[in-house]
Amino acid sequence: MPTTTAKEFLLANLGRIEQMPSIPVVVAPLLRYLEQPLDQLDIQKVVDLLSQDKSLTAQALHLANSPLFGRWQKIDSLKGAVVALGFQRLREIVVSCSFLKLLPLSESQLDPIVFWEHSLGCALVCRHFARKIDFPQPEKAYLGGLLHDLGIIVNFWILPREFGDTFELARTEQIPLHEAESRVLNLTHCDSGRILAERWGLTSDLVQVVAHHHDPASAPEHKALIALVSLSDLLCRMDQIGHGYSEMRQVNFVEEPAFAVLLQECPSLQKFDWARFTFELEGYLDEVRRLVRQLYGKA
Repeated sequence: MPTTTAKEFLLANLGRIEQMPSIPVVVAPLLRYLEQPLDQLDIQKVVDLLSQDKSLTAQALHLANSPLFGRWQKIDSLKGAVVALGFQRLREIVVSCSFLKLLPLSESQLDPIVFWEHSLGCALVCRHFARKIDFPQPEKAYLGGLLHDLGIIVNFWILPREFGDTFELARTEQIPLHEAESRVLNLTHCDSGRILAERWGLTSDLVQVVAHHHDPASAPEHKALIALVSLSDLLCRMDQIGHGYSEMRQVNFVEEPAFAVLLQECPSLQKFDWARFTFELEGYLDEVRRLVRQLYGKA
């Protein structure tokens, strides 16, 4: 397909988004319920909603027992997980498990295990990073990190052959995937991801993260959140938890455009110890790899 028509093809075939695997039917009402004030939530109601999907329940228990979610003692019941983790952490786990289902195991260049290592890794790094610099919404940072690459799933489903060519170019030239997408498809996963995020009714700030995480300064609002996700995404890719290949580039985070954007809202970033932070992440990301393989039955 000529590169000049790929974007038109995507736009003309957006109806095929409806054929993509959907998140479990129980997730939407559960997440809506968890949005209520904490003093209005009932533990048994949450357990009842979550237990309607046995696969989701099993995956939630896997994550609940991971030290990445703050637990060091064995949790063997759903109610125990809800009590021990708390509603906010449970919300993170439910969303994470739901999106694990969207990219099936298949013989393709896009390895779903690698993809979800990056997505979950970026989510956890975002949350950790947010707390380090006193960003006011670490839970929103987690969701932004988890969902930022939604458009890759869209491109994989709607433009499989062209996406394969894109991925091969990125891997061969060791360049960022969005740069290869621009050259082959005349669009990026930021463009297609925004369409899906809006279709799903995601909040405005998460839509902006999906659409602008490779260029935070271009976003009309929520720039600090987007910049935090952008830097976390880059941290993961530079630590070999990216899209399955190495990028040939040198990175100085202080000189990244996203750094300047984030610095405006988080002045403590000026004295941030990058060396210590990246050292801390090594063991953190190793646990992400182990956990994702466990969830996919590859441990």
